[in-house]
Amino acid sequence: MSAQAGSGAGDVVVIGGGVIGSAIAYFLAANDDFDGTVTVVERDPTYENAATARSVGGIRQQFSTPENILMSQFGASFVRNADAHLSIDGAPLHLPFVENGYLFLATDAGMPVLRENHRIQTQLGASVALLDPAALGRRFPWLNVSGLGGGTHGERNEGWTDPYSLMQAFRAKAIALGAVYRKDDAVRLLRSGRRIAGVALASGETLRPAIVVSAAGWHVAGLAATAGIALDVRPRKRQVFVFSCRATLERVPLTIDPSGVYVRPEGATYLSGVSPAAERDPDCTDFEIEYELFEEIVWPTLAERIPAFEAIKLERAWAGHYDYNLLDQNAILGPHPEIDNLLFATGFSGHGLQQSPATGRAIAELVIYGEYRSIDLTRFGFGRMLRHEPVKELNVW
Repeated sequence: MSAQAGSGAGDVVVIGGGVIGSAIAYFLAANDDFDGTVTVVERDPTYENAATARSVGGIRQQFSTPENILMSQFGASFVRNADAHLSIDGAPLHLPFVENGYLFLATDAGMPVLRENHRIQTQLGASVALLDPAALGRRFPWLNVSGLGGGTHGERNEGWTDPYSLMQAFRAKAIALGAVYRKDDAVRLLRSGRRIAGVALASGETLRPAIVVSAAGWHVAGLAATAGIALDVRPRKRQVFVFSCRATLERVPLTIDPSGVYVRPEGATYLSGVSPAAERDPDCTDFEIEYELFEEIVWPTLAERIPAFEAIKLERAWAGHYDYNLLDQNAILGPHPEIDNLLFATGFSGHGLQQSPATGRAIAELVIYGEYRSIDLTRFGFGRMLRHEPVKELNVW
């Protein structure tokens, strides 16, 4: 990163106080080398419609891109040891980490990709088992292995946590360390040449920090446009269907069928869903539930793959929105190449919760030192958006 960063960095405004923005605020405030202030601008401190609160909370190492694997490995370690990082005055957090793993299933045609992903994952130290259909059937007797070529199961450091609790823990600890949260809306970036000279708020006030970090999910695109920046991040609706089942299944991982339909347990119920086909996935900001998605795709697929789910009861459903990166569905991290004091943390496309600890640490390193010191995430920089050079993640979910 150029100018403005390093040597402690000065005052920082973080736009967006969800799990990403709050993780950034925490890692800045917790670093002894940071000599500025942190102000977080959040439009809705209830977080009722925030993506974090509507997440299913998954954490996995089963990616194909090394940077994603490393980020989520750190995320799993951070969540596992959250008390050591985020407790206040020694009060325990009770942040859960249900370590049931992810189970990716593949047809014969999908096995070459799964095997290559497995090679990369294990090379980076992830504990992932590659299982043939017979092994899948022995380990998960409730699973119908017909039509499968095999699967991979995360043995350690994979599962899910409570996303809302993690976000609130980041927020509370950041505040305890001196970060200030403002209930307001950033409506305009005031650009002057290669700098953001100010952040105009809906209240009429203008903040003039040394560095601005834009971490407001899909809202970042509209805000970026006020500074003449085109950003291909869009709101895409994702729906979660909650159902109950009379049968008892033992230790169900977050299971992903080759079709993309997923399911995982949540107490006495199950969470399920699927990303819609591209032609049925427009930009969308409403929270309406499309029950036909469950009735026509999710339920029939689950009933075929897990026969016990032939008889289930839909209990409720909710919708939330991904900050969907149209280029490659990977995060956009770090500075804009044409503006010295503006950094981005957006475009996670559904992976923000699990990557929030690594993102918070990474952005704090850029702000304070002017460079990445833990995981080199240069590959996810804004420049690839301008060059139209996607970082393709295989088996995106």
